[in-house]
Amino acid sequence: MEILHCDEDLVAVNKPAGLLVHRSPIDPRETRFALQLLRDQLGHRVYPVHRLDKPTSGILLFGQTPEAAAALAGQFAHRSAGKTYIAIVRGWCPEQGTIEHPLTESRDTATGFGGPLQPRTQDAVTLFQRLATADLPIAVDRYPSTRYSLVLLRPITGRRHQLRRHLKHISHPIIGDANHGKGIHNRFFQRHFNCHRLLLACIRLNLQHPTQGCALQLRARPGSEFEVVAAALGWQSALEAALAA
Repeated sequence: MEILHCDEDLVAVNKPAGLLVHRSPIDPRETRFALQLLRDQLGHRVYPVHRLDKPTSGILLFGQTPEAAAALAGQFAHRSAGKTYIAIVRGWCPEQGTIEHPLTESRDTATGFGGPLQPRTQDAVTLFQRLATADLPIAVDRYPSTRYSLVLLRPITGRRHQLRRHLKHISHPIIGDANHGKGIHNRFFQRHFNCHRLLLACIRLNLQHPTQGCALQLRARPGSEFEVVAAALGWQSALEAALAA
């Protein structure tokens, strides 16, 4: 995997889409995991700090020691680590806004002593900014043309599948999302752009170094498939500006 930053306390990689962070009952037949790949690549044990969904690409952080991992995880828990994602969504979403929509905890995470618990409803907040739009003269759905947007996303909370569920909530689902998107648009991107991934990537991560105390900003590109689609939609300048910001 592409290593974005590495020192004695932490290592950050650019996780490709389609790769699980670690072994999970979500996909019990999967045999490749970012955690094990990075251990093999570095030749020693590393400790996961946070997670990215399997279909999401982007910055994934590991501690080089249990102490560093715990300190970094605390920043995520206290919402002092800032994450920025980029996505391609259906329709022209508003220029900017805040999605404040509580999300119900999934049943497979709501467990405790004695078995499954009643899923909780948790607050969830996402900031978004539209970067570019495209209007294709192709009738994908029931309209004579089809619109898409390039969107920057900043989750304030860290709920499971938050961005995917929030974009569905405002009727602008992320392209390639099999669970929360719309199949007809996903299949159009597969046929028209040869794109077979979720078009969501974590491109920036701001945090404090766990031992040095300095501010650390990590950056990653969204991946070749994402960039090919963005170029085909005429968004090269908008994408590069977002990556350089």
